[in-house]
Amino acid sequence: MAAMAPSPGGGAGQHGALPLLLCFLLLSKEAWGLLCYCEGLCPDPNNFNGTCEAMPNSFCFSAVELHYDVETDEMKEERTYGCLGQDELGLMQCQAYLIEHYRPKNISCCREYDRCNEGLLPQLSPQKPSVAPPRDFSESLVLVTLPLAIVAFLALILTFWFRYRQRENSLLVYNKPVGIIMGPNDTLSDLIEQSSGSGSGLPLLVQRTIAKQIQLVQSVGKGRYGEVWLGRWRGERVAVKVFFTTDEASWFRETEIYQTVLLRHENILGFIAADIKGTGSLTQMLLITDYHQLGSLHDYLQNITLNYFTMIRLSLSTACGISHLHTEIFGTKGKPAIAHRDIKSKNILVKRNGECCIADFGLAVKYVSENNELDFGTNPKVGTRRYMAPEVLNETINMSCFESLKMADMYSFGLVLWEICRRCASESGDRYLSADEYQLPYFDSVPQDPSFDDMHEVVCVKGIRPDIPLRWHCNEVLKTMSKVIQECWHANPAARLTALRVKKTLYKLQVTDGTKIV
Repeated sequence: MAAMAPSPGGGAGQHGALPLLLCFLLLSKEAWGLLCYCEGLCPDPNNFNGTCEAMPNSFCFSAVELHYDVETDEMKEERTYGCLGQDELGLMQCQAYLIEHYRPKNISCCREYDRCNEGLLPQLSPQKPSVAPPRDFSESLVLVTLPLAIVAFLALILTFWFRYRQRENSLLVYNKPVGIIMGPNDTLSDLIEQSSGSGSGLPLLVQRTIAKQIQLVQSVGKGRYGEVWLGRWRGERVAVKVFFTTDEASWFRETEIYQTVLLRHENILGFIAADIKGTGSLTQMLLITDYHQLGSLHDYLQNITLNYFTMIRLSLSTACGISHLHTEIFGTKGKPAIAHRDIKSKNILVKRNGECCIADFGLAVKYVSENNELDFGTNPKVGTRRYMAPEVLNETINMSCFESLKMADMYSFGLVLWEICRRCASESGDRYLSADEYQLPYFDSVPQDPSFDDMHEVVCVKGIRPDIPLRWHCNEVLKTMSKVIQECWHANPAARLTALRVKKTLYKLQVTDGTKIV
């Protein structure tokens, strides 16, 4: 039989070209990226098209996560859509939807066609309690003795192994350092728990890896040192402080202070990572920390009225943070004493549980009593003029004495306590006295942006201090607070209270119903 050749213009030729066309389209999508549906995590907040362009060979994703809603006091699901970064190709992360997920987040990925993630709806599966069937006595006995026997056997093996390792280590000249291996599903809390326990932060390699994977969501504030962004790392919220290029010394100093041994404390802002990123013509210096959505104490006090309990909770937690900074911890892995030198309400953040944490260590000074040396760093800037102590304003402070720096912090802390107490409502007999309007210290004595000379004239020459409202004297709690405040901002540094003394006083303070604040 003669072979039949397909006609050049026939259907066979057309059918043969169709797979080639599909392959070309698929390859072009992988090579040039694809458009993904974007919601909640758009790289450009001004993008109203609801799309983002994925990096080559990357994925579109849809994620669901549980978040605490402050207004309703409930956990709510939050869905986000977007593009995975080039460093997160989803090799492990994108397979999470294939198994039941009992953690408070889940993610699904795709790259078949543009906006393929718009219909993806990963679910959070609630963990179902299992009901154990009743067992007889013999079965229960086996279930109890068998694990004990296994544990005893493993303990015996570990004992022999430990002795063997001790003998081996005694022959080694040096030990190879062990780092943290970052898995695809690790969370920030997991990584911190894996660290050495010294409290000096994560290893540098892990910090740089985290910094490269951060997605900036939106700007949440600006300061004299840079801009603060809300960012996300593997679905977790973080705060990213981007320093101006002119403030490299501030970034370096703050990073150095955060990595101080044993600095980690519940009332010190949690440090995660620091890195310098180059984006062509622009260099970004990043400082990544815990994110607190309630913002600074300055912003928080403007929108809320306090009661006795919340007032003391804010004040006490701030005092605990300052006390931890000022305290030197002795030992092989000891912590130096640290003076903040820029205590103010804008540098104190409010956590979701109503406590405060200290932030912004760009001007901090370290002191180690063993060698009696002060480490000022290389940052030439000074603190905020409105909160400067009298001895700083008249330039009589002894900069070589660490106690003088601590007492300057306590003067600034006294002004912060005054800001807090003004926003606390009170009672006098049967009368309810509303809180005072929020104001900055010396609001009625100096301009909005006072100069050094303005503050020197008011604080040093005239000896003025912020006014204590009369209603404070009609209530025992506010009356005690006013005494603490006035002792903190005393003109004589030696007469001021220490942070530890303030902390102990606030611990003993009781609200009107007799509940002790602990």
